[in-house]
Amino acid sequence: MLEEASELIGLQVYTPKGIYLGTVNNLVVDLEDSCVDGLFINETNPLLVESSKSVNVPYRWISSVGDIVLLKYFPKKVSLKKSPKKKKELSEEIESV
Repeated sequence: MLEEASELIGLQVYTPKGIYLGTVNNLVVDLEDSCVDGLFINETNPLLVESSKSVNVPYRWISSVGDIVLLKYFPKKVSLKKSPKKKKELSEEIESV
């Protein structure tokens, strides 16, 4: 049983299907309510997170915590959003070339 929230740091995190996601690097804390809002995971599994980017896993997605963290939910794949350029910006770029 955990006695301090800081004991979560360093634990391995697994999806509901048992796929390794990464290791808890830091905690996301709600200072107003004095509670942990999420786990910050870096160097994530590239099969789950595009480019192995860091992710914040909401605490409500956690199923159990012990020697590892087991999630009750995680998306099949986390992709980076690329903001589409507006048509006007594209036409300006074309004109400048």
